[in-house]
Amino acid sequence: MQATLLSLLGLALFGALHGQEEVTVQPDFQQEKFTGKWYSIGLASNSRWFKEKKQVLKMCTTVVAPTADGNLNVTSTYPKFDRCEKRNSLFLKTDQPGRFSYTSPRWGSQHDIRVVETNYNEYALLYTKKFKGTDTFIMVTLYGRTTELNPELQEKFTQFSLAQGLPEDTILLLPKTDKCMTDAA
Repeated sequence: MQATLLSLLGLALFGALHGQEEVTVQPDFQQEKFTGKWYSIGLASNSRWFKEKKQVLKMCTTVVAPTADGNLNVTSTYPKFDRCEKRNSLFLKTDQPGRFSYTSPRWGSQHDIRVVETNYNEYALLYTKKFKGTDTFIMVTLYGRTTELNPELQEKFTQFSLAQGLPEDTILLLPKTDKCMTDAA
């Protein structure tokens, strides 16, 4: 009886893991083309932070710069109350081009970041899985080289987010703002 129960649990676990497809990265990712200034166009997440703050989030700028050792220095500038706030992150390269890791010095969370798709000169779609304690969260980000992206790319972002199991109410096209858009890194 106990062996049968363990077998069933094993099969259930295998089925659950097998059902989760691995999120792939951009084929032939070219890091040097990915660097430069981006605008955050869309954000989707199942994290508590996002659910609490999504009503006040606005479009922001992100500058991606290479480091001497091949990692990426990522600086985001966003409006917070009446000032511009900057957040610096160091994305560490992995063995897979287009995939990075990041550890938050403030919260201790681990981030697995993947550039899922980009054409480098117009848009980039990123997938992040965040691990904190026993919790796991997903974030999908749509970046644009300009503040406007065509509706087809916005729909691609929405459909990709839904495919990751994120409900519609956790998918946000960020409202435009003039605040902090020229203050980027």
